[in-house]
Amino acid sequence: MSELRVNSIEKRSGDNVSMSDPLKLKSVTTTQRDALSSPQAGDTVYNSSTGTIDFYNGSGWFATSATTYTTTVDYLVVAGGGGTGYYYGGGGGGGGLRSTVGNTGGGGSLETALTITDGDTVTVTVGAGGANSATSGTSSVFSSISTVGGGGGARSNTDNADSGGSGGGGSYQRTSGGAGTANQGYAGGTASSQSSYQRATSAGGGGAGAVGQNSPNYNDGGDGGIGVVCNILSASNANTRSVGEVDGSDVYYAGGGGGCNGDQSSGNPGDGGKGGGGDGFDNTNDGTNYASYDAGDANTGGGGGGIPGAGAAGGSGVVILKYPNTKTITVGAGLTSTTDTEGSNKITTFTAGTGNVSWAS
Repeated sequence: MSELRVNSIEKRSGDNVSMSDPLKLKSVTTTQRDALSSPQAGDTVYNSSTGTIDFYNGSGWFATSATTYTTTVDYLVVAGGGGTGYYYGGGGGGGGLRSTVGNTGGGGSLETALTITDGDTVTVTVGAGGANSATSGTSSVFSSISTVGGGGGARSNTDNADSGGSGGGGSYQRTSGGAGTANQGYAGGTASSQSSYQRATSAGGGGAGAVGQNSPNYNDGGDGGIGVVCNILSASNANTRSVGEVDGSDVYYAGGGGGCNGDQSSGNPGDGGKGGGGDGFDNTNDGTNYASYDAGDANTGGGGGGIPGAGAAGGSGVVILKYPNTKTITVGAGLTSTTDTEGSNKITTFTAGTGNVSWAS
């Protein structure tokens, strides 16, 4: 066989060749590789489209590994908040919240960013808020990350609140709040034992950051549990996109709805938890003007506020993804999204729908 003796390349026994410097193969894109004229079996190139070493076996090109290009993606995934029901319904629970940035829900530890192979598609779903009939919210999803919708608040004195990402609040005659989901949210509060509906109160729904407050007596509704701060999207951009509840430089998500007070109560309804939770209905001052109910804020996962009438809806959820600004995201049909650049990262915010996304260099 021929021998190549140039600089530090030398022939070794056993027909091996040793080099002290790296071997640089011809670099081509997949399109350029496929356009090479008359390749021969054993021809080898570096494929810059996939980051692989490809060889020709006499009939086609084959990669020696899966693509080496990946994208590391941080996420905030918030499910839809729970709605509340009629007859002094308890506040709706905040949507379940999972995050790799700032805080995650239910007192859990921050999660680990996902590594997505470039070109692979993964699913994104933005959960809806629960309807104004004590309905729980629906799940939000990013790839393998799924969250639980907020629990609906209890209706009248005949049923307990629903469990969820965070649990809904109880209604009068001491119905119990719903349980939260571990590492996503907290339980809703328990209502007062007062039996008369005219002096009835309801409890607050749980939030991602704290339990919903019990209604302390037959005059005052319980406050909704607070959400958590997650500044994956800056406060200025969150405000522009109408996502999260902005307070100074912080953005809160997944607050619980506040409980209402009764017709003849002398106290106050509960406040919604920071993070989009709706305030409870003030029965003493608002009379039967049920149209003034306070729903959870859109794209926060906030629970609806407690109300004696038709009920209040929960706020829709949100999915926010952060990844290097050297990468390009492709968003499939069915999703509503906006992409911002913040420093060395891009932030894509999904506010509605379901569909597939993928990344490329």
